[in-house]
Amino acid sequence: MRKHIVITGVTRGLGRAMMHGFIDAGHQVSGCGRDQSAIYALQKAHPDHSFTPLDVTDTEAVMNWANRIDPPDLLLNNAAIMNRPAPLWHIHPDEFAQLTHININGVHNIVYAFVPRMITNGSGVIINFSSGWGRSTSSEVAPYCASKWAIEGLTQAMSQELPAGLGVVALNPGIINTDMLQRCWGDGASTFPCAKTWACSAIPFILGITDQDNGRALTCP
Repeated sequence: MRKHIVITGVTRGLGRAMMHGFIDAGHQVSGCGRDQSAIYALQKAHPDHSFTPLDVTDTEAVMNWANRIDPPDLLLNNAAIMNRPAPLWHIHPDEFAQLTHININGVHNIVYAFVPRMITNGSGVIINFSSGWGRSTSSEVAPYCASKWAIEGLTQAMSQELPAGLGVVALNPGIINTDMLQRCWGDGASTFPCAKTWACSAIPFILGITDQDNGRALTCP
C-alpha cells in the first residue's frame, strides 16, 4: 500500500538516503531541511513530491508546513546535529543549546504539529530517530548522548499516551558513514556502510514497523 511519509532532515545523510529509497519503492514523500538550495534541487528532481526549506526549531514554520500537507502514515523525526567532539566543560552553552533545540525541541515541534491530525485519522506510526548513543555513552559526545537519551524517554512516555491505531518507536539506525560520524571519527567512519547501502536494508525494516510496535526501542538490522 502506498504511504505518505514525512521526513525531517531530508537534504543529507540518512534522511536523503531514506527519501530516495521511499520514492523508489513507490511511496509519497514530504520532506524538510534547513539547506534551501538542496531543498529546491530535490523539488526540481522530484516534482511529484513535496520538499520545504524548514528549521524544525521554528514552531510557527513547522505548524504552517504541517497544515499545508496531508497527515502522514509514517512520520520520521530524523533531523539532528552532532556536537564538536570535546569534553563537556569545553562545549560552549550556545553550542549545547543549539544541539538540544534541534535534537529534542525540534522533535517536539514536529509531534505537536502532526500527531493531532494523525490521531484524527485514527492511524499512523511515528519514528523518533535515536542512536547507539541514546542507549550507551562515549567520551566527548555528552551533548549528543543527552539528546538521544532524551528521545528514548520522550518516546516511551509518548507511547503510553497514544490512542489505539497509532504507535511510536525510538529507532537506533546503527553506525553509518555519514558527515555526522566523520565529524566524530574522522577517517575511521569509512569502515562503516554509507547511507545508501544502509537504506537498502533499513527501508523494508522501517516500512514493516506498525502500531503494534508501540513503545519499542528498535534497532535497524
